Amino acid sequence: MNDRFRSGFVSLVGRPNTGKSTLLNALVGQKVAIVADKPQTTRTSIQGVVTRPEAQIVFVDTPGIHKADSPLNKRMMDTVRAALEERDLLLLVADAARPFGEEDRRAVDLVRKSGTPVVLVLNKIDLLKEKARLLPLISQYKEIHEFADYVPVSAVKGDGLEDLRQAILARLPEGPAYFPEDYVTDQPERYLAAELIREKVLHATRKEVPHAVAVMVDKWEETPTITRIYATIRVEREGQKAIVIGTGGAMLKKIGTLARQEMERLFGVRIYLDLHVRVEPGWREKPAFLNALDWRTMAGEDDF
Repeated sequence: MNDRFRSGFVSLVGRPNTGKSTLLNALVGQKVAIVADKPQTTRTSIQGVVTRPEAQIVFVDTPGIHKADSPLNKRMMDTVRAALEERDLLLLVADAARPFGEEDRRAVDLVRKSGTPVVLVLNKIDLLKEKARLLPLISQYKEIHEFADYVPVSAVKGDGLEDLRQAILARLPEGPAYFPEDYVTDQPERYLAAELIREKVLHATRKEVPHAVAVMVDKWEETPTITRIYATIRVEREGQKAIVIGTGGAMLKKIGTLARQEMERLFGVRIYLDLHVRVEPGWREKPAFLNALDWRTMAGEDDF
């Protein structure tokens, strides 16, 4: 490490569905956050760490900025506000293919109040038929806040990511590496497994089911040859349970197969996955249940 080594904490914030988690995964170079085309896919803060010879960047992904109308949503917005504090840099991620609106203005107001330098990241430029639309969009943002930089990117295609990395590195203070070189995320495998299962439910189901789904790992057994994971998918109503299970259990089998395959790729071990579905009425309103969902206090039995 040289004397000019830089390090810092960088939070990704923005409206729902702007591609923050996809961007985090692209910047880190591997999957650390689940991705779905549903609002509020991300429910808590997730770290993704990038270590380069000259710097270490600790990215913090956050839930989308939204109206908090339930205990779950209030917790999510508390997570967003916490991610604005004591950060070296903020990335306001916006959807470049969507017109500027009132929700974007509220997002800018929130980051402006933090007093932290903010880089505007205009994501999804691959969806723009005319790149000339970027300039008036940047002007609209510039009218309400002077950002530290404006960087168009496509997290899906990889366009502009190196420009974004350089914009970040240029604004990080000199400092030590906070984590070992091989450290990638703060999430335990147990929590990531639960999130991967939830991701597959989000992709496979429609309408009211995604917001009503919570996943908890009940038991985790590791052996030299296989890891056995026992998990329960919670929904709020019997009708949602029927959708997740599917005819003859077909949907649950599909969800389990896709989740198991991705876990095996990410964890590098054989996985046995045992899934069950339970109805937990009104779980989004229950503080004790929400505490159990957070990986920092995740309940369950370990058997090593």
